[in-house]
Amino acid sequence: MSDSSPAADKPALLLVDDDPLIADTLGYYLGADFQVFTASSRGTAIEWLQGRDIPPQLALVDLGLPPTPHRPQEGFALISELLKRVPTIRIVVLSGQNDATNARHARALGAVEFIAKPAAPERLRELLLRLLNIERQQATSTDSLMVGESLALQKLRAQLRQYADSPFPVLIEGESGSGKELAAVALHGLSARKEQPYLALNCAAIAPTLVEPALFGHAKGAFTGATGMRAGYFEEAGEGTLLLDEIGELPIELQSKLLRVIENGEYQRVGDTQSRQSRARVIAATNRDLKQEVRAGRFRADLYHRLSVFTISVPPLRELGDDRLLLLDYFRQQLAAQFNQPPFALSPQAETLWLSYGFPGNVRELRNIAIRLATQYAGQTVPATVLAEEFDPADPVALSVSDNPPAPLAFLPADDRETLIDNASRHLSRNTKFDLNANLLRWEDAYIEAARRLANGNISQAARLLGINRTTLYNRLDTLARERVNGSLSNWPADDPMR
Repeated sequence: MSDSSPAADKPALLLVDDDPLIADTLGYYLGADFQVFTASSRGTAIEWLQGRDIPPQLALVDLGLPPTPHRPQEGFALISELLKRVPTIRIVVLSGQNDATNARHARALGAVEFIAKPAAPERLRELLLRLLNIERQQATSTDSLMVGESLALQKLRAQLRQYADSPFPVLIEGESGSGKELAAVALHGLSARKEQPYLALNCAAIAPTLVEPALFGHAKGAFTGATGMRAGYFEEAGEGTLLLDEIGELPIELQSKLLRVIENGEYQRVGDTQSRQSRARVIAATNRDLKQEVRAGRFRADLYHRLSVFTISVPPLRELGDDRLLLLDYFRQQLAAQFNQPPFALSPQAETLWLSYGFPGNVRELRNIAIRLATQYAGQTVPATVLAEEFDPADPVALSVSDNPPAPLAFLPADDRETLIDNASRHLSRNTKFDLNANLLRWEDAYIEAARRLANGNISQAARLLGINRTTLYNRLDTLARERVNGSLSNWPADDPMR
């Protein structure tokens, strides 16, 4: 990991590329405008991120990272991890793997743009500065959370108003990119605490060993590197609001200390014996199923019940109906004003396609699509074929207008019942110890694993590919794990026609 510039007042840019020539060249060129930090792998990038108090605003990421430099899996995983730890980061993919499917999938995961190598440094500079300008103008706005008239959004707004002034914790649940932090900001802004500090700590963004001093502060000499006394988030929040984002990532050994603060307000700085009192209102957010985490022993039941006195579920974008068009209009008008150019429009067929798409990346994905369309098609009408290129290639809607859709997962035609029956008959006649449950489990295991690979480990997206909800998928994964231990998921029989 290296830093091309010591200027702390410049916006931070994380550059991840395993080619030292590219990293050094771009680091030198972009160093005039950004404080550039370079990493050569996903692991070193995440390690660096966990050691920072203030996360970077921008990231430039190569897809082909080690240990698989000729495959995009590491790059896809890094995009997901960066957004998990820093939901507001703007990611630009710079890749020699100039494949349309890779580009569309990277965008669906949350990347703002995909640029093929070799890329002109000046073009990258202009793009990054434009994204930074957009982020600065929109960073504190919660207006997008209020755009729409669907029943789900009306319920969300009503809950925000109802719970805003309560002193009790609120648990905000929702998929990645759905706007959980905006909901927390709205809760603070609607409350009597709005003139007090609002602080947010992403529990996934810092190393587990640093979470406790970050929350509670530390005394001088409390641990290696603690050269002075420091207040923690609870102390700095005062009588304001503290958001604990990605609360499901909080180490189990710290959960009892957090529970103590919530129950009676007491905490101690690391390495100090003085008891301190917190008056901050705690809001927690998660994209995990915390009930499932409790059952798995990864999250304390008593802490869960204290945090979930009030629970707000931020709906995924696919459940908001025509609000998706209202939200698109909100962003395109906003972007047109920022760019000082006429807004783009969608053709009638493109609007129909827009309302049919599942938006696995939720509002984050919608906003990124709007940014790209505003940049490339200002004042123009975007047809359905162009719009489909912005969608995740795994989504059925994108496939429906694709010229070269990938082969389906099924090994046999799903609608050819007689072929299936013939194969089943041959299998049964040759197998005197046939076990229907074991065979169905193998098929289920194969489809779930295929969906997880297509979704690069994103459980919510895998569940959508399978046509089930996330909780159901977690339950089935638990069942398959038990069956694997019991031996029911053994190797497929050599004569199995569905093998």
